[in-house]
Amino acid sequence: MPAILAEGLRKRYGSKEVLSGFALSVREGTVCGLLGPNGAGKTTAVRILSTLLRPDGGRAEVAGFDVRTRQADVRRRIGLVGQNAAVDEVLSGWQNLVMFGRLHHLGTRAAKARATELLGRFGLDETGKKPVKQYSGGMRRRLDIAASLILAPPVLFLDEPTTGLDPRSRNEVWSMVRELVAGGTTVLLTTQYLDEADQLAGQICVLDSGRVTAEGSPGQLKSEIGGDRLDVVVHDAADLARAAGVLARYSESPPETDADERRVSVAVRDRVTALTRVAGDLAAEGITAEDIGVRRPTLDEVFLHLTGHKEKETDLTGRKKEVVA
Repeated sequence: MPAILAEGLRKRYGSKEVLSGFALSVREGTVCGLLGPNGAGKTTAVRILSTLLRPDGGRAEVAGFDVRTRQADVRRRIGLVGQNAAVDEVLSGWQNLVMFGRLHHLGTRAAKARATELLGRFGLDETGKKPVKQYSGGMRRRLDIAASLILAPPVLFLDEPTTGLDPRSRNEVWSMVRELVAGGTTVLLTTQYLDEADQLAGQICVLDSGRVTAEGSPGQLKSEIGGDRLDVVVHDAADLARAAGVLARYSESPPETDADERRVSVAVRDRVTALTRVAGDLAAEGITAEDIGVRRPTLDEVFLHLTGHKEKETDLTGRKKEVVA
């Protein structure tokens, strides 16, 4: 029996149908990455599966229990980490975990022991007595995940757990997720970072307009948009169009150009032949290439191929950049 099962889930807010036949099956002890543009229904799906919302149609089971009729049983077997940290900034990390333990009906001694154990597991021993307001973003996120594991649930929902974190903090969260899964926990992860899903998830589910549009392993989804990608970075942006014409000779799909990076990219079947001939053809056309390389498709390219969605996000310097939603 899968740890998470959804069949034909529907949810409507007024005239807008957010989920329209959502279906999902996640095996025990695995990570499933739930991807989709903003408004696709990811958070709504998580709220239904974690019993915070009732669906308008369809059925779902988590840890073998129906989310409509066995809500208490589901809640005893899940952990939920939302988009915003749910810890108290005035209390210390240890006090937060003790409080969550008492809310889960643990005795005082058991709650304290569990708090101490989790602080050690998540590398917060030295800061456990400090107020959470003194914690970095990564430390708060680790504490938030620790709080969701008070009862060591077999199923964990992570709703965009690393949004706003710096790269080092994101890597810390990734390491914790891997450790949990190695211990048998099943994780449903929603994320706006495609590299995060690529790193953690063995199963990817792409959600668009309330429906699953594609599902499979990262490798399987990448293979759907062709084999390898041939990238050429030209020295002069004025040569982009001519370079695209050269690359078009070696692919059945049209080249993609990025004017900002002076890059042309195209899917190729025979990587060695394409790489060798393109280099010669560019030289024959008088086009100077700063870089030529062959690589596997990225999950970002798969996502764009399946949904066509991009949007703006702020990077660590505060500048706007175009990314997959």
